[in-house]
Amino acid sequence: MALARQVAAIYVRNANVQAIIVMGSAAEGHADFYSDLDMSVYYTELPSDAELEAARQQTRGAQRDWLLGDREAGAMAESYPIDGVECQIVHVTIAAWERDMATVLEQCDVTTPLQKALSGILTCIPLYGEPLVQEWKAKAEDYPAKLAQAMVAHYLNFVPVWSKPERFLDRDGALWMHQILVDAEYNLIGILAGLNRLYYSLFQFKRMDAFLNRMEIAPPDLSNRLKRLLTSTPPVMVAELKALVNETVDLVECHMPSIDTTQMRRQLGTRQQEWKRKAQWRQEKPLCDSNL
Repeated sequence: MALARQVAAIYVRNANVQAIIVMGSAAEGHADFYSDLDMSVYYTELPSDAELEAARQQTRGAQRDWLLGDREAGAMAESYPIDGVECQIVHVTIAAWERDMATVLEQCDVTTPLQKALSGILTCIPLYGEPLVQEWKAKAEDYPAKLAQAMVAHYLNFVPVWSKPERFLDRDGALWMHQILVDAEYNLIGILAGLNRLYYSLFQFKRMDAFLNRMEIAPPDLSNRLKRLLTSTPPVMVAELKALVNETVDLVECHMPSIDTTQMRRQLGTRQQEWKRKAQWRQEKPLCDSNL
């Protein structure tokens, strides 16, 4: 945080700067010796490339590692180290940021990484322009019911491995099976994020325990069960996944009855049977028979 304040003191010299925040592990108290420093600087107008370069040098930043973004769209990001700490700084206009907020809060985009940014606004520490940041926090805290429903509907989607486990367990499909399990875990968390009104993005999803601990609506012992799901024997994986999906669908039906769970219930209650070769097939003539 001391480093963040030093960096902020440089950028605030630009008259177009209206707010500066710290996000991520530094703001949330999770920083370790591998953590980077995540900051956002909000402008009425983005600085020129020369101004960005001058600010980097004044922060004592070493050579820039990368510069990304679209100046025309109003947002850029750069990364450079200061005394060994990677500093990732987003430079964005207020207009562009508020447009991004609307993408989630009004358009209910459930797949955009901007949900991660909305989550970051809720936990950020303002270093400059606190009244403006508090306005954004208030908007983010008002999680729309429409967004919650869109989240649940989008993530209520599973490959029903429990209905045909032999397709994976007996056919050298271990890699495919684990891909399905990982996708299923992301979807389970996405459903529960919607039920609990939590912003959620698959992009660089980490600190799962802290995220799940914020959920008041969730299957019991969720974190441990999700972790065991990827390390158990295949038959146990299949059974546990079905149980978790079933319990999560129960929660959807209880807390968000407007969501149609008919198809999911059908998948939970079926098991694909091995097809049997009929006796008459074995008595038919071979395909090379000239009479066919």
